[in-house]
Amino acid sequence: MTILSVDDSTTIRRIVKRSCEELGHTVLEAADGAAALAIVAEKASEISLVILDWNMPGMTGLEVLKTIKSNPATKQLVVMMLTSEADMNFVSDALKAGAQNYLTKPFDQKMLALKIQESMSMVGA
Repeated sequence: MTILSVDDSTTIRRIVKRSCEELGHTVLEAADGAAALAIVAEKASEISLVILDWNMPGMTGLEVLKTIKSNPATKQLVVMMLTSEADMNFVSDALKAGAQNYLTKPFDQKMLALKIQESMSMVGA
């Protein structure tokens, strides 16, 4: 499975990449929303899951999520928010906008693996 990790933190992207690769997944990376949307536009058919940070410069994760979900060519993508925003209003906004799941930082590999599995099972993948 190919996963797109979107986070402005190089450290978080490195952790997600290492964890996902250990689970047997291929990982693409983007440091901001514009780069993420460019990758999604080019490789939507290859991507199974987008792991998306909320707080990034330029575009927020919520804006990226809404853009993905509003495009008929990409709305089927599974999106999981991975963020330090634990407030229930943020969680609610992300789920209403189409996110399949939500994981807060800090996290460990076991929790990330569980949330990936949950996210994919929610769409029957």
